[in-house]
Amino acid sequence: MSNTLSLSVGHYSQTGRKAKNQDSFGVLTPEEPLLTSKGAVAVIADGVSSSEDGGKASDYSVKCFLSDYYSTPESWSVKTAGQKILTALNRWLYGQGYHIYGTNKGLVTTLSILVIKSTTGHIFHLGDTRIYRLHNKEIECLTQDHRIQVSEDKEYLSRAMGIELNIEIDYRSISVNEGDYFLFSTDGVHEYLTDKEIADYLYNNTSDLNKACQLITDNAYANNSPDNLTCQIIRVDSLANPDAHTVYKKLTELPFPPPLSAGMQLDGYNILRELYASSHVQLYIAVDQDTNKKVVLKTPSLNFEEDPAYIDLFLHEEWIGKRLTHPHVMKVYEHKRHRQCLYYVSEYIEGQTLRAWMRDNPQPPISEMRVIIEQIASGLRAFHRMEMIHQDIKPENIMIDKHDTVKIIDFGSTKIAGLEEITTPIERIKLLGTKNYTAPEYLQGYTGSNRSDIFSLGTIAYEMLTGQLPFGELDKKSQRLNYISACNYNPDLPMWVDCALKKAVHPNPTRRYESLSEFLYDLSHPSPFPLREKNPVAFWKRTSMAAMVINFVLLLLLLK
Repeated sequence: MSNTLSLSVGHYSQTGRKAKNQDSFGVLTPEEPLLTSKGAVAVIADGVSSSEDGGKASDYSVKCFLSDYYSTPESWSVKTAGQKILTALNRWLYGQGYHIYGTNKGLVTTLSILVIKSTTGHIFHLGDTRIYRLHNKEIECLTQDHRIQVSEDKEYLSRAMGIELNIEIDYRSISVNEGDYFLFSTDGVHEYLTDKEIADYLYNNTSDLNKACQLITDNAYANNSPDNLTCQIIRVDSLANPDAHTVYKKLTELPFPPPLSAGMQLDGYNILRELYASSHVQLYIAVDQDTNKKVVLKTPSLNFEEDPAYIDLFLHEEWIGKRLTHPHVMKVYEHKRHRQCLYYVSEYIEGQTLRAWMRDNPQPPISEMRVIIEQIASGLRAFHRMEMIHQDIKPENIMIDKHDTVKIIDFGSTKIAGLEEITTPIERIKLLGTKNYTAPEYLQGYTGSNRSDIFSLGTIAYEMLTGQLPFGELDKKSQRLNYISACNYNPDLPMWVDCALKKAVHPNPTRRYESLSEFLYDLSHPSPFPLREKNPVAFWKRTSMAAMVINFVLLLLLLK
């Protein structure tokens, strides 16, 4: 079995009976590591003939997607990357159409895209170009034409790129198998051939996919197609589906380092002292001989030298750190010298953990709490923008340096959407945070989201202000979570702050804050209805009493 995605490609396009060919198409199979992390892309577009310059729209759309897709973060899922690119591309086409031609029909095109990543195909689609899959001599159309029938002999496109400022993009994912054929066609082809005819031309010419494409377009032309004709075929020769032995061999290319101690040297780093040690990792303070700068070396524990899942997780920590550059996230440095063994290097943060700070500053003023929570939230946004969920936000994983700058550390539990899409024979370790700070949905077996990190952040804010936990001590058997008002522990706390904390740590993620900015805003702005949120019965009793008093006063005025 091959360990690499391999495709065979054929294509053919002709102007047909039109004066100009406004179809565009393309396939891009990048080199590693992008082939594994992002996959291969195939695109077809058909410029709408009723627009001012459909050819320019289709050509730009194909070229833009093929280039921009590989510029998006590797941590993004295919769906996120594709939708963001297409949304931006559509707005550009729409804006340029109006700017150059003064109409929303300036630059309009249909578009169909297939991204093959690992063993999954991801399809994005707008318009009436099509993608077919052919397997075992059966043909299946994977896209739906966006057309509206006006009369018996008249119909028009209901969706296309560039015709409206906001678009709805069809997206679906499918399982891909070796030997699958994917055929892309414009409407000038598939409207003048039956599915059976298309399949027959392909399967009779599998040794020459270019010839198969030409025969398909020639026969559509012979059937009186009045349009441009384009056909593109991809055959999946092999998939990136490595076996366990191959993956293990790659993971163990570098040996584990020996236990280090003060005075030792490793690849140009002078070890000063051990900073921390557990059964899983060791941290050492060291000095880089080239820069004379203090750094931290994180090394894996020899206890897991033959555990591929552990090594995979350790490497992911480094992978994450190198892709996050933010003042409130610990820096992980690139290796400037050859590594003899497995470890990674991060910045040395001279300061204390938030846990230590909380012990020294019990129930701090709300203003101090906000300063720290806002910095943690800023760091979390860096994760969320990269479609990563930290999953283990707790006081021990927050550092405050000597300048009072807050930094998030330890990425061992971080979930990365883009890497989750890559099939691996290694069973991934799922570390779901720490008791009392882990969102309840994890313990119930559900997938987390950015709201799960908000739960952890809300718990920290609650603990900073009260010295307690919002639900008391939790364990995995806790089924029903009853929120304890923060005002019970800190009577001076405004009720609107308690309302914000309660919403942030709500056991149901759908009733939690949707974004970090909402939580931060409510922590700084008094709510006009704090009592209604905290005690609805008391709120409505007082409202009713006030209404009775007002009515009584009005009645007295009328009787005078």
